[in-house]
Amino acid sequence: MVIVSAQQKQKIRPQIFILWVAIASIIMMFAGLTSAYIVKSNQAGWQNLAMPQLFLISTIAIIGSSVTLQLAVSSFKKKAVAKFQQLLGITVLLGILFVVLQCFGFKQLWESGIQLKGVAGAGQFLYVIFGLHGLHVIGGIVALFVMLLKAFFGKSKIATNTPIEVMATYWHFVDFLWVYILLFFIWIQ
Repeated sequence: MVIVSAQQKQKIRPQIFILWVAIASIIMMFAGLTSAYIVKSNQAGWQNLAMPQLFLISTIAIIGSSVTLQLAVSSFKKKAVAKFQQLLGITVLLGILFVVLQCFGFKQLWESGIQLKGVAGAGQFLYVIFGLHGLHVIGGIVALFVMLLKAFFGKSKIATNTPIEVMATYWHFVDFLWVYILLFFIWIQ
């Protein structure tokens, strides 16, 4: 039995494997988009733009959500259910705050004339890249919210840390991805 148990610990769990395949795909997609941005920005008629301050403020929200989620994972592993529920709830709220701030930031861009028409420029790439990131964040928020509902109303028999670990890895990834995208747009301008 000890040998079988040791062998099972060495195998990668299917959920983790699928997550890493998805993360690799997402990385390739954003690498392609940012590469296209660099190539396109060297062409005649390119228009740069100023980044709304709300994007910087939303960065604080998403980094804070990663911190609270990591604390939630720690609470989960310690079987501190109430603390886990509280921290997971805060994570969901910070994720929603991030999306709301992003929407207001895009509203500012739109009202300043950076729209999806006319001469190609940084704004069009910004809408596509940030929009795709936003969709990934919204998907993460939905998953976090389902996890939160299960934490409050689901059955208490939790045999594995895998779901919360998978969710935390994904959420930290979209956090890192946001920071990369934001720094890319700030430095490349």
